[in-house]
Parts: sequence; C-alpha cells; structure tokens
Amino acid sequence: MTNAIPGHSAPAVGFEVPLEMLAACHGRVQHQCATLQRLLPHLQHHGADRDAQEAARAIMRYFDSAARHHHEDEEHDLFPALLESMAGSDAVCLRELTASLCGDHRKLEQLWGALRPQLLSVSETTGHIVDAALVSSFVERYEAHIRREEGELLPMAARLLGETELDRIGVAMRRRRTRVAER
Repeated sequence: MTNAIPGHSAPAVGFEVPLEMLAACHGRVQHQCATLQRLLPHLQHHGADRDAQEAARAIMRYFDSAARHHHEDEEHDLFPALLESMAGSDAVCLRELTASLCGDHRKLEQLWGALRPQLLSVSETTGHIVDAALVSSFVERYEAHIRREEGELLPMAARLLGETELDRIGVAMRRRRTRVAER
C-alpha cells in the first residue's frame, strides 16, 4: 500500500482556463475517492499505521479545502454565469440542472461531515475503523455527480460562455484560493 497512498500528481491547469480546471479537479476527487477505498482494507490488515495516517490526512486536506472550493466555484461563479447566458425554456432546464447539482453538493457535504471524524481518528491513531457503507455512499455519489457535470454541465458551459465571462470566473476562482492562502 505504500505506493498507493497518499500522493497524487495531476497535470496543472490554470485559472485562465476555468472549465479545464474544474474538470481537472474531478480527476483529483476521483483519486482521493480511490485512496479512500484502498484505505479500508489497509486498515483491516495494518491498522492505523503511518501509511493509513498519511492517507487519512491527505484525504481530509483535499476534501476540507479543494473540494469545498470546487463547489463554491460552481455555485458562486459558474452556475450564475450559465443562468445569465440562457433565456426561455432552456433556462428552466439549466435551473433544474444547477439546483440538482447544488443538492448533490449539500448531500456530499453531509456525507463528508460523517466521514471526516472517522478519518481524523485514523490520522491521530485513536481509531482504525472507517464505515465501508459510508465510504461507498460518498464515492458513488461523487462518481454520479462528476459524470453529470462532465456529461452535461461543462460541455454546456463551454458552448454558452464567452471568453470575457470565463475570464471573470477564472479570476474569481483565483481570488477564492488566494484569500484562503492569506489566512
């Protein structure tokens, strides 16, 4: 398991291409979900050893910050820009899609809220049990959510949003992360 946890390197994309950055984030979410799934059997065989602790910390670090920023990028910048770009019956469809994706975000945050304390106990070696059903629910919901965003939302955004609006979204994404780094 040593090679499987906790790191990940992904191709770098910048804020100047916000849709590509959002898509790259999906790959990192999937990587962290895979690490989370590998952590379960590792804990059964090795307990909360150093590899398990490092994996738990990396997963928490990712979902506490980058995944949260990703949801904010979509809800505060991308979704409103898309809604402003549409009119008529298409806007109704887009409103339903973005409302559904926001609902997914809330459910994912709820699942993360239940999963995080278990990972924290692994990272601190005070526990070595992570609820497999909770992990499965979290991972499955994220996978379905990503499929929907990549299959519907991002292609629609690429088609409907102009360079000026994409630049504005990229600046907002950068600003969101810069504020956090300054704290």
